[in-house]
Order: sequence, then C-alpha cells, then structure tokens
Amino acid sequence: MADPKYAEPIREIPQAEDVGELSDGTKIRRRAPRMRACSLKNEKGKLCAGHLKRWYFYPPEVAQRFGADAELYRCERCLTIYLPNTDEPPRSGTLSY
Repeated sequence: MADPKYAEPIREIPQAEDVGELSDGTKIRRRAPRMRACSLKNEKGKLCAGHLKRWYFYPPEVAQRFGADAELYRCERCLTIYLPNTDEPPRSGTLSY
C-alpha cells in the first residue's frame, strides 16, 4: 500500500507551453523553469525526454521569426525548438562578469 503522505503532489510541476509551429511542422515551445529535457509526448503518450541543446546555427525562417541572435534550444531526439523561460535570466555567456 502506498504511503498517503506522498499520494498528492506538494506543488504544481511547471510544464512547457506550446507557442506554435514552423512551416515544416516543427513544434515551438517555451521552456519551463530549469527545464533540461524535452517533455513532449508522442501519439502513444510516450515521453521524448531528449536533452535540450543550445541551438546556434538555425535556418533563415527561424532567424527571421526570432532574430539572428536569439537564445534557442532544440531537443536532440524530436527536434522540437524551445524558447527560453521568461522568468530566468538569459544564459547567453559562459562567463558573465
């Protein structure tokens, strides 16, 4: 029998929100705070869980939509594009003084 102390979650877990799609069908989402893995589910309900990698060299359609120096992340498995979270500071530089 499960412990009733842990039956209900203590706090709500933030989820990534859908922003839109590109012309080729690639999904665009906004990251949840401190999100490191893709939370997209396929048709069968299986979680992707691919790592989100910083994406530097993106196609012209993405550059036109978000800017040439946008901070973007892309899932290494399903290739979903993630925008940074608005509540977190930008992670642009490795050394920020």
